[in-house]
Amino acid sequence: MARSDRRRRLDAPTTHHRPTLIPVPLIPLTQTHHPSAIESFDRFRAVAQGKLLTVFLDYDGTISDIVSNPDKAYMTDEMRDAVSRVASLYPTAIISGRSREKVYDFVRLPQLYYAGSHGLDIVGPKCDDDNHVELHQPAPWAPAVMDRVYLWCKEAVSDIPGANVEHNKFCVSVHYRNCEQKWWGAVQDVVHRAVAADPKRLKKAEGRKVFEVKPRVAWDKGKALSFLLGELDLRRRYGYAEGEIMSLYFGDDHTDEDAFHELREAPKECGAGVIVSTVPKPTNARFSVRDPGEVLVFLNKLADLAESGVTKSLCTSVASGGAKSAGGRGEGVKTGEGVKTGEDAPGGSDSSDPVAETTNRGRRGEAA
Repeated sequence: MARSDRRRRLDAPTTHHRPTLIPVPLIPLTQTHHPSAIESFDRFRAVAQGKLLTVFLDYDGTISDIVSNPDKAYMTDEMRDAVSRVASLYPTAIISGRSREKVYDFVRLPQLYYAGSHGLDIVGPKCDDDNHVELHQPAPWAPAVMDRVYLWCKEAVSDIPGANVEHNKFCVSVHYRNCEQKWWGAVQDVVHRAVAADPKRLKKAEGRKVFEVKPRVAWDKGKALSFLLGELDLRRRYGYAEGEIMSLYFGDDHTDEDAFHELREAPKECGAGVIVSTVPKPTNARFSVRDPGEVLVFLNKLADLAESGVTKSLCTSVASGGAKSAGGRGEGVKTGEGVKTGEDAPGGSDSSDPVAETTNRGRRGEAA
């Protein structure tokens, strides 16, 4: 069978498109110049003082370097230690475009929350049976569809030098980082044709030297972040008032702008995005760091704040949480799967509080 025939097996239109490679942001990008989180740390410290922080991290380009082979994007031991240290003090989650299983294999910290496939697959910390607690999957039908998309895209780019297709369970990523620029349009055309074969269920997205096929659902990293904050339910669990919790999101990619935008909509000084970039660019982030090395420095500084008592931490929250939330233990807690009550609710019993257990595991430095 001729290659051109094989490429039409998804019943895609035969008309080839060559759209522009310049992405059009779906949300307004407000800041071009943003202060360095390292150089402006005194300013950040003043804003964070007395608050409990929640920390959300992208993976590639944020806590690991961007590499030519995505299967070898390993994080350093120093970064793993810093993330583990932060997670022992603050609620911490990884929100990545990678499949949830794949990003966990890189990070190997069971006490974290993980949101894979741009937030389409969200789990809580591992339980005693060594399984993650499944929390939310807004497109449960997607993996079977992405199996077919992956096989088709892999065949379709087989004659494009440097192109690489990655199956991320709920989405498919087609990388062109290793392609000469003359091939970028051909890679994008493959993704366009894959989406055109099933436009009611699929959509195209873009990242750093990658085009993606994603399920057409109203979900992104920003919504995943908001879902996780709701799942943590820190205000009810520990009695925090509005303004006593500050959320941070670190990311380097266009797909992270949804999370930056979500935090920019938070009440004043209760949320901040930190963009990882060597050059100024339009963004909804409030702070910047240059590279994963500066992320490492900043994470350790965050841990220092909790350990010195400048910010609240899970340790102090767990110690005082029983008294603060005692009046609300019988109340239902809204989650992605309805309302949980009693011992089934997060914080519903002291022995099953997942945030408290995350703290204990983080202090023990457990890793799988």
